[in-house]
Amino acid sequence: MPAEILDGVQIANEIKAEVAAEVKQLTSAGLRPGLAAVLIGNDPGSEVYVRSKVKACDTLGLFSEQIIRPDLRSTTELLGIVQDLNRRDEIDGILVQLPLPKEIDTRRILLAVDPAKDVDGFHPFNVGSLAANHPTLVACTPLGVMEILRRSDIPVEGREAVVVGRSDIVGKPVAMLLTNANATVTVCHSRTRNLAEVCRRADILVAAIGRAAMITPEFVKPGATVIDVGINRVEDAAFVQALFGSDGRRQADLAKKGSTLVGDVHPRVAEFAGAMTPVPGGVGPLTIAMLMSNTVKAAKARRGKEHGVATVR
Repeated sequence: MPAEILDGVQIANEIKAEVAAEVKQLTSAGLRPGLAAVLIGNDPGSEVYVRSKVKACDTLGLFSEQIIRPDLRSTTELLGIVQDLNRRDEIDGILVQLPLPKEIDTRRILLAVDPAKDVDGFHPFNVGSLAANHPTLVACTPLGVMEILRRSDIPVEGREAVVVGRSDIVGKPVAMLLTNANATVTVCHSRTRNLAEVCRRADILVAAIGRAAMITPEFVKPGATVIDVGINRVEDAAFVQALFGSDGRRQADLAKKGSTLVGDVHPRVAEFAGAMTPVPGGVGPLTIAMLMSNTVKAAKARRGKEHGVATVR
């Protein structure tokens, strides 16, 4: 029996509807959550991401502001922009779109963001709070992974989970979230021995390694839940053909755009897994939904008391 496909678009829409209702309630109490998106350089992918995040703010009723500086290459100047946003009370969330130009010290910039406004969940204070199981603002993609599991009624407590990838943005925080939810967690990486054997132990397998179709059926225990976080743009027509055969949608995508999105999980895993997320349409849509949710959470924590709003969500 083929795997149940976990619809990230539907789950993201549910979360956005909940956020919109909460934003409406908060705004009527005089507290409109605000997000500032900072875009430095001229990376086309970053421009698309920022536009989509600002559009989501507009749709859900949050205040949003874009700071776009394609020619900025000074760490000091960008620090000044971040510090100004830290001081502005109507800004609850600060999003510095990555990657930054190579001339800019990314670590210094991310450390400069007020942890109370760090809606990306990258600041060491917020990472440390997650590690101590007192989460404040948590990275959006890992939060999205947990929401997919929760809203799909997939139990986590007592299960064995394997995370393939140890990035600060996805692998490490999702491992901490799963640990905090009482799973038994193994984190794998490029130097893990017998990787397929380790992965086959997993009841929940999270693939976040950044290599197209790396996780093949030999990595998957029959009936496991497989969460594919990978987003790899593939241009090789022969590779796409090998993965998807005569799938008309994929071929049309390749013909129109010159590439198609492929996850870290091989499509044939669907023949063995109990449930899995697709790419596109799986974890990706949850990232923006959780960014909106984090902005509301930050607004309530920062300004809720002065507006008579409960800060616990």
